[in-house]
Amino acid sequence: MPSVSVKLYSVFFKLLLKHRLQNRIQATSDGSDPFGVTSRPEESVAAANASFMDGVATKDIHIDPFTSLSVRIFLPESVLRSPESDRKLQAKPRVRQNNPQPKSSDPEPIPRRHSYNSLNANPSPSPGHDQASVSLRNSYGFPQHNNGTHAFGSCTDVESLNLRASNGGNVIYRGYSPLVVNAKKLPVILQFHGGGWVSGSKDSVSNDLFCRRMSKLLDVIVVAVGYRLAPEDRYPAAFEDGLNVLNWLAKQANLAECSKSMGNSRVSGAEFKKLQIADTFGASMVEPWLAAHGDPSRCVLLGVSCGANIADYLARKAMEAGNLLDPVKVVAQVLMYPFFIGSVPTHSEIRLANSYFFDKAMCLLLWELFLPKEEYSLDHPAANPLVPGRGGPPLKLMPPTLTVVAEHDWMRDRAIAYSEELRKVNVDAPVYDYKDAVHEFATLDMLLKTPQAQACADDIAIWVKKYISFRGHEFSY
Repeated sequence: MPSVSVKLYSVFFKLLLKHRLQNRIQATSDGSDPFGVTSRPEESVAAANASFMDGVATKDIHIDPFTSLSVRIFLPESVLRSPESDRKLQAKPRVRQNNPQPKSSDPEPIPRRHSYNSLNANPSPSPGHDQASVSLRNSYGFPQHNNGTHAFGSCTDVESLNLRASNGGNVIYRGYSPLVVNAKKLPVILQFHGGGWVSGSKDSVSNDLFCRRMSKLLDVIVVAVGYRLAPEDRYPAAFEDGLNVLNWLAKQANLAECSKSMGNSRVSGAEFKKLQIADTFGASMVEPWLAAHGDPSRCVLLGVSCGANIADYLARKAMEAGNLLDPVKVVAQVLMYPFFIGSVPTHSEIRLANSYFFDKAMCLLLWELFLPKEEYSLDHPAANPLVPGRGGPPLKLMPPTLTVVAEHDWMRDRAIAYSEELRKVNVDAPVYDYKDAVHEFATLDMLLKTPQAQACADDIAIWVKKYISFRGHEFSY
């Protein structure tokens, strides 16, 4: 059984959610808002930081001028290493030394990073060591070579964003601006947050922490999608937003290739672009982080709760589109406690109807707020993945699908049944069932730092690695 603290938090969570839904219903107008909203005022938001805070850099991008659709990109710090250095680290044998004794002729150890209270704040370089080896990483900015260029494919002084501290100090904040030449390529995960269609956001504190965790565990670029929320924008707005982001990812990859073919010149460490693809305002249309480090041919869809419904819809659309999405290839998807429902109740829907956090009565109200009144049905294609005549490609064409379910989640049986249907047509579709877990046990703000949430993230990373790693390096993590 869940702990007492989880049970108490669930009671307050339900009361608060019910109060907010009542206010949402009263404030809902008959006409839809085409621009929409992607977050609520009561949501705790984590600000984006383009430097590698906690090992991950983030930035927000508004990708659709006609709606509020936006994304947050999570870039792991591993991109600062060149591909050659990674290969050398993998090829270098590990030798264990027992109590190594430093020789008197060896040079003094060189600090890898300076601290504020370091006793040797400005060490002089030893003979035979260049300046770059003295400080491999500073607290602010990135390491520099003697010619002024930055190591590890990072930004130059011309390309970086420099902001002086407001107190007049000499602390400089540098936003990451990659070099396209010899950049490390990483897989891309499209992540869709939960919240029952009416709440949650891509930049909430809990979703930000979860995406950072997955980015570091898998060494991937995570693109968290801020889709439009209901009831301001009902179905199919959220699904269309997900499809627009998938098409935007393909467009970015093609624009990056076009930009490469136009050619760039580099003089004294600064890049001068001969031609650039720009919009009507003169701004570059190429997203630099994705252009330099994104590998869309290794794309994974990850959905949380209702976001899993969007991810499954996009997987079907991607398989249906085929080569039209090139170079984007959806190689796998992860459905974390999907928000499935149907008119015929399953055993868990009867036995666990009054379960923790999102009980069945509350979820029925959420579906009423999401689906248009004239289309409302628990067997709607967006709600029930097993309804006959759902459309789309046959199940045997679906990508490998990992389903995560919780013991005390009333939606678990339908998610397991969907996974069984995929396995019947020889799709790799395992189910990870977590004991004593509740809905959103690995992504809810209160439960994010529990050992069970960390274990779930580790399990997902192990499975996803099979499909995003190059052959021969599946178990190199």
